[in-house]
Amino acid sequence: MWLVALEACFAFLLFAFIVWWTMFSGRKPDQKPPAKPLPPKDDGKDQ
Repeated sequence: MWLVALEACFAFLLFAFIVWWTMFSGRKPDQKPPAKPLPPKDDGKDQ
């Protein structure tokens, strides 16, 4: 029974680590977002 509890504890800690990693691994607040590319000038709509 203690092995099941240990496995459940390990699974919970792994889940909490994955959530923590994904929450805080993004872009830092002082970084600017990447520049959006400009659309092509000739898009073929003026035929």
